[in-house]
Amino acid sequence: MTTLPTWMRRALFATAGMNIGGAALFTPPARALRAVAGFPPGEHPLYLATVTMFVLLFGLGYLWAAAAGRADRLFITVAAVGKLSFFALLVWFWAVGALPVRAPLVGTGDLVFGVLFVVWLYGTRAEVPAAQLLRGRADQAPVASQPR
Repeated sequence: MTTLPTWMRRALFATAGMNIGGAALFTPPARALRAVAGFPPGEHPLYLATVTMFVLLFGLGYLWAAAAGRADRLFITVAAVGKLSFFALLVWFWAVGALPVRAPLVGTGDLVFGVLFVVWLYGTRAEVPAAQLLRGRADQAPVASQPR
């Protein structure tokens, strides 16, 4: 776990709110909200509920990390890839004419937070010496004379 700088904690609190609120967009009865956002109405309620669950779970994960002031790099990596992928999907479906332009505009927050997560990941990569990563001990402090 890595201690988070203030700007990253704020970003996690903000994206937690965005995800927790955004989960409502995918609930089965939220057809009107999806229409306003430019998203398709949805198919079977099981699929909408599954998406709602994942968006909400990630939102709670962001909230937990922000409140704790610490985050695991793997969690932030998955979060960055997920946010950037979601935005890319919105742009792709808009580009092929399957979504209106407001859908990727609504998803711009995911682009911003995905980029912020990548910036944090890039900035923290040097904190763990490569030798520790290779030995699988990234969570331990460097030791000068560690037995092999």
